[in-house]
Amino acid sequence: MPVPANSMRRLVAACLAAICLFALPEPAAAGDGPTAATRDVGDPFYCAERQLGYWFYCSKSKPPERQEPAPAEAASASVRLDAITAELRELKAKAILDPSPDNVTAYIRFQRRQLDQASLFSDVWQRAIWQEPDLDYTLQRPVSTLGKRAWQDNRKAERDSVMAGLSQRYGLFYFFAQSCGACEVMSPIVQSVAQTWHIKVRAISTDGGPSRTFPRYTVETNQRAKMGLDPGVTPAVVLWDAAQSRAIPIGYGVMSADELQDRIYLLTTKDAGRDY
Repeated sequence: MPVPANSMRRLVAACLAAICLFALPEPAAAGDGPTAATRDVGDPFYCAERQLGYWFYCSKSKPPERQEPAPAEAASASVRLDAITAELRELKAKAILDPSPDNVTAYIRFQRRQLDQASLFSDVWQRAIWQEPDLDYTLQRPVSTLGKRAWQDNRKAERDSVMAGLSQRYGLFYFFAQSCGACEVMSPIVQSVAQTWHIKVRAISTDGGPSRTFPRYTVETNQRAKMGLDPGVTPAVVLWDAAQSRAIPIGYGVMSADELQDRIYLLTTKDAGRDY
């Protein structure tokens, strides 16, 4: 039997009402903000509540994170100095190989800037030394004429004081050869220093020949090898430490009396690195 039109309209309206009733989400509590799901997705009905498949607007793309540019590292001082040196060499090479006015001028200007920088460094260096006495080497070794004379006088007085007491512990071995011309020059110097400080000298002839300066000599019987000396060089002076029974080589060849005394003084009183 056919359904009346009015009844059909009422039936359709009832069905739509039921669908809407079941489809609508529960109302949010007062004060509640949007959930994480509704913040991150699109339509809440299709994407969150019903999950009706994938919709292109359900997932919001996150903007790419902004990449902060890495801070440029400053070149080290040594790298910068190497670059300056390389540029100077390049400009010099260009000026030599292609000596045009521009190339030569560029080299001269660059070189002048570096000379000015070096002069500034030298000036600041000197000022720093003036204000920091522990950095001033000239306080230990003066370079001025007046200061050097005073330092030498004090040094000589100290050396002479040491030399005056050496004979109680030390003696000298002096190796010479009759055929050695340098020995004719060195023998009187050794004798003079030894007599001044009353140091005993044992003169040893390496070739068996006599010495006019040391008539009471002895002939070598392998003493140089035992002392670790070069067997082929004369004259040679060796200080003998009787307290420790050890040989201290002083030097070879011709030396002045002052130098011979300085060497003896340094080797008997100063440790390496303490007097320079």
